[in-house]
Amino acid sequence: MNIKRAKEEIEHTVKAYLAKDALGEYAIPAIRQRPILLMGPPGIGKTQIMEQAARECGVALVAYTITHHTRQSAVGLPFIRQRHYDGKDVSVTEYTMSEIIASVYARMEATGLKEGILFIDEINCVSETLAPTMLQFLQCKTFGNQAVPAGWVIVAAGNPPEYNKSVRDFDIVTLDRVRRMDIEPDLQVWKDYARAAHLHSAILSYLDLHPQNFYQINADVDGTQFVTARGWEDLSNLLDTYEALGLKADEALIRQYIQHEKIAEDFSAYLDLYYKYRDDYGVEEILAGQARPAVFARLLNAPFDERLSLVSLLLSGLNNRFTASRRADAAADACYAFLREAKQGFATLPDDIPDGPATLFNQMMTDYDAETQRQREAGLLSRDALATRLKVYAVLRQWEAELRRAKAAGTQEAFDLLRTQFQSLSDERDAAQEAAASALEAAFDFMEQAFAESQEMVVFVTELTLAPAAHAFITENGCPRTSSTTRTCCSTTAKRHCSRSWRQKSAATGECEPCWQV
Repeated sequence: MNIKRAKEEIEHTVKAYLAKDALGEYAIPAIRQRPILLMGPPGIGKTQIMEQAARECGVALVAYTITHHTRQSAVGLPFIRQRHYDGKDVSVTEYTMSEIIASVYARMEATGLKEGILFIDEINCVSETLAPTMLQFLQCKTFGNQAVPAGWVIVAAGNPPEYNKSVRDFDIVTLDRVRRMDIEPDLQVWKDYARAAHLHSAILSYLDLHPQNFYQINADVDGTQFVTARGWEDLSNLLDTYEALGLKADEALIRQYIQHEKIAEDFSAYLDLYYKYRDDYGVEEILAGQARPAVFARLLNAPFDERLSLVSLLLSGLNNRFTASRRADAAADACYAFLREAKQGFATLPDDIPDGPATLFNQMMTDYDAETQRQREAGLLSRDALATRLKVYAVLRQWEAELRRAKAAGTQEAFDLLRTQFQSLSDERDAAQEAAASALEAAFDFMEQAFAESQEMVVFVTELTLAPAAHAFITENGCPRTSSTTRTCCSTTAKRHCSRSWRQKSAATGECEPCWQV
């Protein structure tokens, strides 16, 4: 199966194992909750799907790479305890708590989450002294004489022997107590993840042209050469950072991530061309509706790889704008919800309390930040969700500073000041939305003039549909030039003055509600 299907199975398993009956007991007894055993090549994304599954199920995650552990850290250290059995005092060997079990309890205390996933990676690559412990763990859900706490689902992962010479085969007794899933690389599934994770567009474009270079492990007399999904993702993060810093990634650097000589060389050459196309064609000019006439003339004789690369560059520029619009929108919606809560709190304050609104607002801010840190520690926030909450907190700090600077005499004056501050944030949101909409219109104008009904146009529209940021933007804001089902606000004017989210309409009238009628 592919990694997406494996993630879905893990999420379903977590929900099933944590389901409770009418008496509050787990519907599936712990003894019948078989651990999941993921078997697949290295760097395919097993750890990433565990993080996603835990976040989407709202549970904690403790992840260990077991090859880093000794028997003592996994099982615990022995010590002598005096016991009284059958009228006799005897000395009994017991063990301190396993480091892994202790980490589970520590996670529960830190996050407040009593249920979670315990993920053990490279479980079939342990040392000879630790191998029996791992078999006991899979069979009995224990390390030494301590059991994994109730409510924790066990997932283990390993590599097939063709990828790792040090792996150990599991016997039938062990395999009969686990749920084995064999995972294979799948470029199309990985691309779905890559779009959502905003991976570098040059990588996605390159793999569209050379899908055979997505995942390879080759061993010959000169050694092992490989390229994995993990390598592409890590390289993507580096390229984004290098671009922001004005640095250039050369072939030597790329080889540190793509450890396959020919593929690294090929991608390095493509990356140079990709940047050259961006400058030669003037991608930002195209998205601004100012495409140069020479661009169309050049495209007439351009090879397919070059034309497809230009489409990828246009989509990348659009997705940057869609993402900015979504983040601005999410921040505005969150600040609006916070402001509604503040208004309710202000209503309970007497007008004669000095700095009452500012003090209450500060306490609400502190609580918001504490909740952000709790969710962050628990792993419950995606990258975008965390960015939104951090943005909101920064905005709230600015608002609080304005409150204290203005020294508002009463709660109504304080709220009026906050409302004014929110209007600026709403204007920023509208500007981001209009910038994205304008770029989308310009891109369609260019594509229709340059490619008409060609394969490049099909790729363009398809990617707009598949990319999460693009799809969400078009769905919410509308784009008559796509086949997507769209929904628009009653008017641009109303959009700027709608209180909640300008997308929300009155159920009775179908029109946007006036500002601050809450």
